[in-house]
Amino acid sequence: MGFVLFSNLDEFKDSVKNGLTDKFKIKVIPSSRVDSIEFCEDFIKIKIKEKAIEGKANKAIIIFLSDILKIAKSKIKIENGEHSSIKTIQVFI
Repeated sequence: MGFVLFSNLDEFKDSVKNGLTDKFKIKVIPSSRVDSIEFCEDFIKIKIKEKAIEGKANKAIIIFLSDILKIAKSKIKIENGEHSSIKTIQVFI
């Protein structure tokens, strides 16, 4: 499967839950005031309160996505971009 773009949270959750997508690109904004998700044209923007120090923001992204998607953290992997603000996320259902 390739990358799929989403227009809203429900579409995103349904697509992952139904196995229609297993990879997506995110852009991470660390050190934000609140954790949030926004659907942009080419990626999903995720704002995380954690700082991008010692992998803390990456861990927070996994927890945030796990909570949103209602799946185990072990089913979510940062496939590409671990040290970049643009990341490829893979979900194993």
